[in-house]
Amino acid sequence: MASSSKPWNLVADIGGTNARFGVQNYETSNLSDIKKYSVSEHAQFESALKHLLRDVADLGCWNPVPKAVCLAVACPAEAETVQFTNSPWTIERQAISKLLDGARVDFINDFGAVGYAVTDLKPGDWRQIGQGSATPGTPIAVLGPGTGLGVCSLIPAGAGFQVVQGEGGHVDFAPIDAREIAVLEILSSRFGRVSVERLLSGSGIVNIYQALAQLDKKDPVFETPAEITEAASKGTDTLSVESLQLFCRVLGAVAGNLALTLGAKGGVYIAGGIVPRFVDFFEQSDFRHRFESKGRFSNYLASIPTRLITKDDLGLAGAVKKLNLSEL
Repeated sequence: MASSSKPWNLVADIGGTNARFGVQNYETSNLSDIKKYSVSEHAQFESALKHLLRDVADLGCWNPVPKAVCLAVACPAEAETVQFTNSPWTIERQAISKLLDGARVDFINDFGAVGYAVTDLKPGDWRQIGQGSATPGTPIAVLGPGTGLGVCSLIPAGAGFQVVQGEGGHVDFAPIDAREIAVLEILSSRFGRVSVERLLSGSGIVNIYQALAQLDKKDPVFETPAEITEAASKGTDTLSVESLQLFCRVLGAVAGNLALTLGAKGGVYIAGGIVPRFVDFFEQSDFRHRFESKGRFSNYLASIPTRLITKDDLGLAGAVKKLNLSEL
């Protein structure tokens, strides 16, 4: 070990598609040397972790292993062994600690990590969709489509907030109009029970697109969410445009339901890796209209701001904050 090697903590934000790692300087708490690896390129988490350790060693300035670890994981995070919802990875706390010479290993839900970071956002880190202003000292809701649909909430506690981790992406999909009911019937024939994640995720965009193609007796042209969102954003394919419009409407309805359930007068934040890819389309969509369209409680929701987070690596920032709180 070089005499100049420095102690560090490891944080990670691990979804179904990518695993992002960051080095937190143990002495300054600054986050640096962010690395991203594809989940599909590593059979198990340990493989990606060993890749990361080699990359960190190559930097020549850090100790061989971290002092502590906080992993934000896209699944329930309470068990000693976590099983990812949308990837084949599992992570066993004791095995990782042993690999890292006894380092303490903490798990946090990936959207719980986003929740920890939300209260540190600056105005330039998000774009407001529609009207409304946040009421200080009231609950905040966070949801975001990515490989799955993450959901968490922030409840006022003392001078700050308590982050409540949950699995709200797996609540039932509740269609509102005839077109959505028809989509539900098609998805029910494929999946049985249909959660909102079956629509509000990368694969969900494809599910919507394929269902609408079936309803209209059209042959699907595209196979990936990236192709569908690109065609919709450019307006070059009517089926893609309708698919993304329906996606935005359903996201608005789910966000409105969450705001009503929590009394989220502190605002509703949209995170995740998907929506920032088509910000202009999203701003012009019916997201906000569907968010507010709750009958007798439309005025209640009209006062609540909805904000699209544009800041990168929010999950890593939240994992750092959770790690710092754990060490107090």
